[in-house]
Amino acid sequence: MVSTRPTAGGGEEIQVLQGLNLGVDKGDFVAFMGPSGSGKTTLLNLLGGLDVPTSGAISVAGDAITHMSSGKLTDWRARHVGFVFQMYNLVPVLTAYQNVELPLLLTNLSRSERRQHVETALSIVGLGDRVHHFPRQLSGGQEQRVATARAIVSDPTFLVCDEPTGDLDRKSANEIMALIQELVSQHGKTVLMVTHDPLVAARADTVLHLEKGALVEASKSSQDVRAGGAA
Repeated sequence: MVSTRPTAGGGEEIQVLQGLNLGVDKGDFVAFMGPSGSGKTTLLNLLGGLDVPTSGAISVAGDAITHMSSGKLTDWRARHVGFVFQMYNLVPVLTAYQNVELPLLLTNLSRSERRQHVETALSIVGLGDRVHHFPRQLSGGQEQRVATARAIVSDPTFLVCDEPTGDLDRKSANEIMALIQELVSQHGKTVLMVTHDPLVAARADTVLHLEKGALVEASKSSQDVRAGGAA
């Protein structure tokens, strides 16, 4: 996998990710670490179908997404990917319930089916009693729980988490990481996460390190994750 982007002045392109091979098994929890500019977010965007590589191929759950049209890729993301960001990206004028329901409004689910999905997702994240609260009435940790519920409400194949604890205090960060671990261990979710925090990364099954667009180190506990250099 190789990905490049143009410089700010529109001149010569720079290579963000150098030849990279990565295999992640279903149910893995993988954390990516590295200095700013090492390509972590670019890699996450590629795996989540937000960007396409300059060369190479990406296959997720049997779907070759590299050359999908933008329309098909949008549909694929809606079915397979749940996104959790550092900034919760909640709509302030909507309740927790309405924020979580948003991804389902583009589906063919009936109103009662949507309600069941939303209530289940909010229950999983421990906010079944906050369905009618607005973001301003929630703590930062609770807002991130709502954002996580929104990410899992459509039962995606995997979660893409970009600094999910970056805006939280340590107590709230620990609670969010315990929730993510529960999604892996009890609900079989695959999680791909970028973080700068070694305490957060330690919660993952595998920690992969990026340096100048290349995977330079991998530490592994229980899961079988394969990473390499040349594509």
